[in-house]
Amino acid sequence: MYLNFDKQSDKLIAKISGELDHHTSQEVRNLIDDRLDREKINKLILDFSKVTFMDSSGIGVVIGRYKKLSTREGAVCITNVQQAVKRVFELSGMFKIIKLYDSVDEAVSNL
Repeated sequence: MYLNFDKQSDKLIAKISGELDHHTSQEVRNLIDDRLDREKINKLILDFSKVTFMDSSGIGVVIGRYKKLSTREGAVCITNVQQAVKRVFELSGMFKIIKLYDSVDEAVSNL
């Protein structure tokens, strides 16, 4: 698992690479939360273009960031989801509360 951050205006973009599962979810959660808190950011874009596998722990990471930012009147969205990972999101019902965009640029413009 590899995590890379970028910032565009008031939005943090977290690009996740590899597998987001029970082995990596705690580290991803901690790194994202640390960055959000340090820079006082309320809008998070999760770029899943390089995520090859995700289990329920990954869903927990996304829901946790959603809850955290909701208390700050912020927002979370997801971009560039591969088909296998998209299926996990669909089965979880995640897209009912978190927006999915085709690209980071589209997410930056709409979030």
